[in-house]
Amino acid sequence: MADWNSLTDSTAASRLGAINGGSDKRALFLKQFSGEVLTSFEERNIAMPLHRVRTISNGKSAQFPVTGVATAAYHTAGDTIYGGTVNASEITVTVDDLLVSSTFIPKIDEAMNHYDVRSIYSSEMGNALANAADKNVFSIIYQAATGSGTADQEAQWTNAQFASGTKGTIALDGTDTGTTVSGQEIVDGIIKSLETFDSNDVTGEKYCVLTPAMYYTLMGADTTAMNRDTGGNGSVAGGSVPTVGGVKIFMSNHLPTSDAGTVPLNESGRGATPYTGSDAYLATLKGMVFTRDAAATVKLLDLGVESEYQIERQGTLMVAKYAMGHNVLRNKAAIALV
Repeated sequence: MADWNSLTDSTAASRLGAINGGSDKRALFLKQFSGEVLTSFEERNIAMPLHRVRTISNGKSAQFPVTGVATAAYHTAGDTIYGGTVNASEITVTVDDLLVSSTFIPKIDEAMNHYDVRSIYSSEMGNALANAADKNVFSIIYQAATGSGTADQEAQWTNAQFASGTKGTIALDGTDTGTTVSGQEIVDGIIKSLETFDSNDVTGEKYCVLTPAMYYTLMGADTTAMNRDTGGNGSVAGGSVPTVGGVKIFMSNHLPTSDAGTVPLNESGRGATPYTGSDAYLATLKGMVFTRDAAATVKLLDLGVESEYQIERQGTLMVAKYAMGHNVLRNKAAIALV
């Protein structure tokens, strides 16, 4: 009888992870695992397609050039035209530390053979990364509405431009008390946001992200957004509120709710402040209306997955990770609904 530990035992088990009996016993499993993480991330994350994203191959930051506007004036016959000036500046987006989500699976063959368990692990890892990315991006968009602004050539909102008395915020119930609002008040707030954008020459496709409570309030109410007799295209049966005033409506549980960073930062040197709020309105934030230019993301390492069998631990460590950073891109490109 062959030794129980013999590598040449003809009765050796068929390894489910090996390609055609190859030496790598985990080759097939890692590919599936990676695909599951990527799928989960894409399904869970809604913020990435709604703002500017740039990928870099090296470096710690990326610069976004900003140009001002040109002016026009009537010419007097005989006067020399010297040419006007157009201001320029740049906005820098710094890459944060590596963000990881990991799990350790002991007894690798048994764990890999149970696809339902491994699928749960990979789904949760993808969700964790997607949740962190969403929270950080939405925190930055909130800063675009209410913060101190960036090096953009366009000035930040002022308190005088809003009935709430606070720059970048529209109170859905007419006050800033955070009381219950109706579905029609949500519609009115979105329309008022569009009016404010157009009055200040803010162009680009608009998006609206609401908290679950506000989204379902809007969907369940007899509003102009849901009533087909008034041109609404929402569907209670389908569970969706497609557009209001041409603005696509999304729902997220990741809008900032407190003045605290969502991810601790270390070697990037920025601390937790980039992803914190700026005022007490975070406690009553109900949604945001914005354009793609409100925030920018720089990716250094896109979503990736690594796996390593650790002999000393008799198991496999699986890590999903990415390295990216976020910052406000354009002033006046976002409005908070409170």
